[in-house]
Amino acid sequence: MRTLSEVPIGRLRDEVVGRGISALTLDQVIDLTGLSRGAAREAMRRARVAGHFFAPAPGLYVPIPSEFSSWGVVPAMDFIDQLMGFLGRSYYVGLLSAAELHGAAHQRPQVFQVMVDRSLADRDIERVRLRFHERAHLDDVPVVLRNSRTASVRVSSPEATVFDLAERPKDSGSLDNVATIYGELVEESKLDAAKLVEVASLYPLAVVRRVGWLLDSVSSYADASALSEPLHDFVVANSVKERRAVDLLAAGGPRRGEADARWGLVINAEVEPDL
Repeated sequence: MRTLSEVPIGRLRDEVVGRGISALTLDQVIDLTGLSRGAAREAMRRARVAGHFFAPAPGLYVPIPSEFSSWGVVPAMDFIDQLMGFLGRSYYVGLLSAAELHGAAHQRPQVFQVMVDRSLADRDIERVRLRFHERAHLDDVPVVLRNSRTASVRVSSPEATVFDLAERPKDSGSLDNVATIYGELVEESKLDAAKLVEVASLYPLAVVRRVGWLLDSVSSYADASALSEPLHDFVVANSVKERRAVDLLAAGGPRRGEADARWGLVINAEVEPDL
């Protein structure tokens, strides 16, 4: 088999793609080509200038197949697992990006959202805009594996996605958008009641209350009672008896609003799902 050093720089991408290599570190370039570190770095610099590779992190090179040449990058799903492995980070695709992957794509997200175990700077690579959100106890959150063209990618389960969206509505478009996504997931039977209750234990009770209320809010569009009732039982079992409604539907909003006795929430915002 030819070594990569025998391939002209203009054909380096095609050789890598043909071998099924989805990403290369600088050390791997050196191992494959026999080039010195300086020569390998220069070769990859020229390959990037030629639009054959991009570097989502210093020292990591992702080939750009010809069908994505006009992008200057590949879809985020095709390199996020490789990037997180290179950076040594635990992760899962979450929030609106996960909702889209689960079939709730009312409005295509403008960014690709990833939950990470430690703070990580956002990065924009041509048309791909990566947004990272730190999540405590990330490895406890249930995920499913979704195949991309190059890897199996960790994605929050539909049930975990529901809770993440309610916990971070500002990163999810708004409570209106969250309710819209809930309606779509309910209509498509993407949520499991038992798994919702199981995941609920990973989140603050205020978030569980919000999820239950939002599920009820879409009842005129899709019957979510089979999902909300077990959550209500969970809330009751974990609440202080005779507790007054103090948690806010819209965290950070005004502390005034009608009290919802069922969920123990102050309804301090109007929610209008687009369903």
